[in-house]
Amino acid sequence: MAKDKPLRPKARLPRGFRDRSGAELAAERRMLDTVRGVYESYGFSALETPAFEYTDALGKFLPDIDRPNEGVFSLRDEDEQWLSLRYDLTAPLARYVAENFQDLPKPFRRYAVGRVWRNEKPGPGRFREFTQFDADTVGSSSPAADAELLIMVCDVLKALGLAGSDFALKVNNRKLLDGVLDAARVEPSRRGVVLRAIDKLDRLGLGGVRDLLGSGRKDESGDFTRGAELEAAQIRIVEKFLGSAPPDPTLGNLERWWADIAPGHEGGAAQGLAEVAQIFALVDHSGHQGRIHLDPTVVRGLDYYTGPVFEAQLTFPVTNEAGEAVIFGSVAGGGRYDDLVARFTGQAVPATGISIGVSRLMSALMSRGALTLAEDPLVLVLSMGDVARAFELAHQLRQAGIRSEAYVGTKRIPDQLKYADKRGAAIAVLEGEDERAAGTITLKDLALGLELAKSIETRAAWVQERPAQTTIGRADLVAEVTRMLGRQS
Repeated sequence: MAKDKPLRPKARLPRGFRDRSGAELAAERRMLDTVRGVYESYGFSALETPAFEYTDALGKFLPDIDRPNEGVFSLRDEDEQWLSLRYDLTAPLARYVAENFQDLPKPFRRYAVGRVWRNEKPGPGRFREFTQFDADTVGSSSPAADAELLIMVCDVLKALGLAGSDFALKVNNRKLLDGVLDAARVEPSRRGVVLRAIDKLDRLGLGGVRDLLGSGRKDESGDFTRGAELEAAQIRIVEKFLGSAPPDPTLGNLERWWADIAPGHEGGAAQGLAEVAQIFALVDHSGHQGRIHLDPTVVRGLDYYTGPVFEAQLTFPVTNEAGEAVIFGSVAGGGRYDDLVARFTGQAVPATGISIGVSRLMSALMSRGALTLAEDPLVLVLSMGDVARAFELAHQLRQAGIRSEAYVGTKRIPDQLKYADKRGAAIAVLEGEDERAAGTITLKDLALGLELAKSIETRAAWVQERPAQTTIGRADLVAEVTRMLGRQS
């Protein structure tokens, strides 16, 4: 009787998730260190919260589209309590503040970096797991707290190597959005659909948004999206709001603009206009005033925003997967969420924050040449029949701050050199019996050798000249490796 074959799982990634290489992680680490340095220079301190929170603590603030299982990944623990992976870093912050409110300085200023998870339909460039880098100020209702975040993100993008013409920060206020919907007499049940339609303006244009405000829109694939079913007069009010904004957002200009859009409908919008005016008055003293603009089309998808909302958008074109030149778009966003802590305490606690989408920003920086996918150069010490000696040499290099590896695989030298090539090693260190007897070490500049192999016609010529290999005294190991690495860089 034949034995049953063992059941072997198929090696496969879940949809919407991805593996990442050491080079990508090293590039991300360099970028995050720069962001962290700017945040800390503004006085923000680090806070780390767990990946899981109780589901009711996270709340339901994700947009009501494309989100099976309500947009989050959840499980039930041994106490029959529902836990969910965090979908952003803001909801856990609200829980932390509510839990520790009495002991925190007011305002409380924190930054956080970490993975978040969304149970959404994956697509090109849209993953279910990604990294965010947030900064938040909790306990201040002043528009100065919002303005500071805008100025700080400008400093972050400059520190990462982007020119002022490469990005713009766009500001709106949810109170203005609520005010224009009041003026258009949009029913509460339809407001979410209207806001999601407005949020698509940069992608669909005014015509596409008009369709979504009305009966609906059919896309290129034939899929139909049902609209908000607004009447023509209601749509005209929303379009007028989207189509104009004063280039100089002082309070007087904003009030005249609003009176033209929604006469007789001040309400909470008056406070929104004043907040926007104060933000821009502060921005005017920051050196970044030309990069921060009022934009009525900025919505932000999460439902917990209560006041100013903002996005950092890159303005330069990149080539997409279809070979088309497109504008990169948003890499950061945030806003004011004054009611989020009150969900726990019943006490209003003003708060504002901004979140950087790490993967999107990394892609943009690489397309601009401001960030490269590269780890620190690796020096590989070949074993040459004496692994203990290879360990000793590698340790000596590490003591000097040089990333070094002692080879621990096969004894065959050709295999070790093939390994060095696959690892992308910069230098190979060889100390065989002849070198040990003579008190020398041989160094192979693998990066230079690779380039020479491309340019020299015959291998014989390369072997004869051997410009990528040198023999040095044992005492000169660290100094010569350092010199060679400097020449490569």
